[in-house]
Amino acid sequence: MITLLPAASADIPALWELRTRALRSQCADHYDRLTLSTWAAAPAPSTYPALLAQGGGIKACINGELAGYAILDLESNEVDAVFVEPRFGGQGVGKSLLGALEQMAGEPAALHLYASLNAVRFYEAAGYRAMKNTQYQHPSGILLDCVFMTRT
Repeated sequence: MITLLPAASADIPALWELRTRALRSQCADHYDRLTLSTWAAAPAPSTYPALLAQGGGIKACINGELAGYAILDLESNEVDAVFVEPRFGGQGVGKSLLGALEQMAGEPAALHLYASLNAVRFYEAAGYRAMKNTQYQHPSGILLDCVFMTRT
């Protein structure tokens, strides 16, 4: 059973480790090795503590174990992150987390995000629409190919 709980600043190290495992596992077929290694080595964003303090973070646990997390920027309605521990993939964790962010945003909220190439189908299945292929300027200095998506 998936349990959803608020994420706090104290959770950031564990969340970031999960994110790095997810990147290495799920993005390898969509990004070259150098891009992926640079992306995976980047530290947690300096914005995470404030986003979590505003109540924009959710963590998912299965049997008390961290299974994923998601973060929403409540001011801009941008989905900042949805990551699932690779061994919990396909068990509805990502869908539960995204649903929690959508509830958090309230209705009718127009959410938007920059989807990594491996995640586009996940977001499309959740009702998001691809608006344009673009590149995201990652804080590590790399440009990540991604898809700008929205849900209304």
